[in-house]
Amino acid sequence: MTLRITDSWLSGTAPQAVCRSLTDAGFEAWFVGGCVRNALLGEPISDIDITTDAPPETVTKLARKAGFHPVPTGFDHGTVTVVVKGKPFEVTTFRRDVETDGRRAVVAYATSIEEDAHRRDFTMNALYAGPDGRVMDPIGGLPDLEARRIRFIDDAQARIREDYLRILRFFRFHAWYGDPDRGLDPEALAAIATNSGGIDTLSRERIGAELMKLLSAPDPAPAVAAMAQSGVLERVLPGGDATALPVLVHLEESSGVAPDAVRRLACLGGSDHMERLRLSKADARRLTRLLDHRGTLASPEELGYRYGAADARDMILLTSALLQTPIPTEMESRAATGAGADFPVKPRDLMEDFEGRALGNKLREIEDRWIASGFTLSRESLLKGD
Repeated sequence: MTLRITDSWLSGTAPQAVCRSLTDAGFEAWFVGGCVRNALLGEPISDIDITTDAPPETVTKLARKAGFHPVPTGFDHGTVTVVVKGKPFEVTTFRRDVETDGRRAVVAYATSIEEDAHRRDFTMNALYAGPDGRVMDPIGGLPDLEARRIRFIDDAQARIREDYLRILRFFRFHAWYGDPDRGLDPEALAAIATNSGGIDTLSRERIGAELMKLLSAPDPAPAVAAMAQSGVLERVLPGGDATALPVLVHLEESSGVAPDAVRRLACLGGSDHMERLRLSKADARRLTRLLDHRGTLASPEELGYRYGAADARDMILLTSALLQTPIPTEMESRAATGAGADFPVKPRDLMEDFEGRALGNKLREIEDRWIASGFTLSRESLLKGD
């Protein structure tokens, strides 16, 4: 019996039009990778990628002829992004790797999906679907997909040495798509242990992006624990400790708090995050705040007042996970109360009697009394010293 995908994204006007621009000219067109994998798993679809035996120059001409807008986003590697009514589709020519150095590959165009499949990373990513939804499995990846088993194509060591980022992708894919009750593939783990030094050759941006995707999974704890056991976590995040991560994930789930990569990165700890992971400025600032307040004994109200309700909640979750203590009752509402409080005393109220450092110290003293009162003391009472 032929397996077919019947999802609405596949039969949409735009993806079908892109495929038709190729097939009407006598070329093949196949949906490939994440869209096929996720459709078969019942997971959400984000990007729709297409592969073909047409070379990129031909893809470009045919796209223009059909009235689409082709963009040469990866022309040297055979990729043209075809934009149809604002929707981008990556169209890549069948490829095979000619030479690799663990970071980038020299590719040559191939003539069949069988050749194209053997240069991909995991068996579940080497599944193809025709414009009619018919699924092609040139290397036998369907049993792995059905078992939610993450397995490298052919020889694991060879796949890793083509691109050492595949080490981190292996753990990320297990976190998102692997069977949580099944152990990780032993052949893959052995190959990762042998080749983990290759991580040091990767750009910090690639490492950081991959780690943040991993930590955004619903439950990354088993994958991160395996990273720690294989020595990969120490290479990526020196000093990082995965022990408290499963506790944090449990607290998030029980509190109804959505997964968050920065919060989980703070739970791992470690050092030199900014240099090693090249985070965005916003993520780096937030991570620093959370790291500085892991283990805080401040109340939810005070944390909410000083750092806002969201950061206060994260600081409390982190402290509870690391110290294995219960979450304070009504954590979020109490933090929101603090976040909405407005300190009634201003510097000008004290300038007649204090200046410079003394003024700052006096303001902090009064502010501490106000916070301790549950934000109830009035401006007059605070200035009188009541």
